[in-house]
Amino acid sequence: MTTAYDAFFSWVHGNYLIYNTCWEDPRLDREALEIGPTSDVMVITSAGCNALDYALAGARSVHAVDVNPRQNALLELKIAAIRALSYEEFFQLFGFGVHHDFSTLYSTQLRPLLSSSAQAFWDKRPDMFDSTPSVQGFYQRGTCGLVARTMGWYIRSVAGAQEDVETLFASKSLAEQRQVYYSRVKPKIWRGLVKYLSSSPLCMALVGVPRAQRNLLMSSYPGGVGGFIEASLDAVFGEISLKDNYFWRVYLFGEYSRECCPEYLTENGFARLKDDLWSRINIHTTKVSTFLNQARHPISHAVLLDHMDWLYAHDRDELGREWNGMLQRSNGSTRVIWRSAAEKLPELESIKVGKSQSSRSLVELLTFYPERA
Repeated sequence: MTTAYDAFFSWVHGNYLIYNTCWEDPRLDREALEIGPTSDVMVITSAGCNALDYALAGARSVHAVDVNPRQNALLELKIAAIRALSYEEFFQLFGFGVHHDFSTLYSTQLRPLLSSSAQAFWDKRPDMFDSTPSVQGFYQRGTCGLVARTMGWYIRSVAGAQEDVETLFASKSLAEQRQVYYSRVKPKIWRGLVKYLSSSPLCMALVGVPRAQRNLLMSSYPGGVGGFIEASLDAVFGEISLKDNYFWRVYLFGEYSRECCPEYLTENGFARLKDDLWSRINIHTTKVSTFLNQARHPISHAVLLDHMDWLYAHDRDELGREWNGMLQRSNGSTRVIWRSAAEKLPELESIKVGKSQSSRSLVELLTFYPERA
């Protein structure tokens, strides 16, 4: 049954750029995947940050796959900028998220390096890197950017906590950070309306959380979605140093810093990508199952992000096709990682793969490493 949530989620994903940066930490991916010079990696594109990181990790090839052409257009623009621009220009675009003459830069240097579909997307968006009184720059655009912009407005204008947040990120130690968070930041920010809005269907859809995943959170955690978000915020701001947490920095401040950014935005990372590592990335606008069925070579590593939650609820046949494709394209020791809103995934036992006479569940097929998870 299609709900209003599903319809809104599909409309958002069918018409907008959702992710302007990746939320998944590639340092954890590197540890789990052990990427090397013979690695052929498939990843769902999202904002393309992690596809660039896997190339920097030394993968032989990286296949970025996404059904949303806008996400692939963003990765194409990043690769074009790596090829055509200086490091300073590149950081201006994707570090600070602002370039006051993007239209000229785009038309003269970037557009010729894009596919026709990416050109069609960026031709209509000359203002994506503009800074205005209401929109700071690129990282406040797209639907995730809209949520970040609203969050920033609330912190500054309603909670009056901007100075406290800046103090939080400037903490010299984890103990100091924890003290600032629990005594100054959380009491001002984590209040009734924010608790409600952060777990509302509207907010969840805008940041790319489908109904199936929201329902998993509602049923799996004390306090539902709100309880999960509160526990996550307490862990991020109270238990882990923020010195290199570029995920939260970019959304709370609207930009990265030179010292706190993804590796592809560092001067060394940019130089290595420019020196031909960019050419190892291949972009595919299609379903994961279609890509796997058409792939010419085995896949040694696969990064599925969290889309198994959505497929299990909405299209189990497609999830089965995806895993059958994975089985066919495996090199015999393929490593696969994914995220989920649930601690135990029902799809692992119910999805059958292989020929009907000898089909097996994913629990039987895969070897799990829970200590790494």
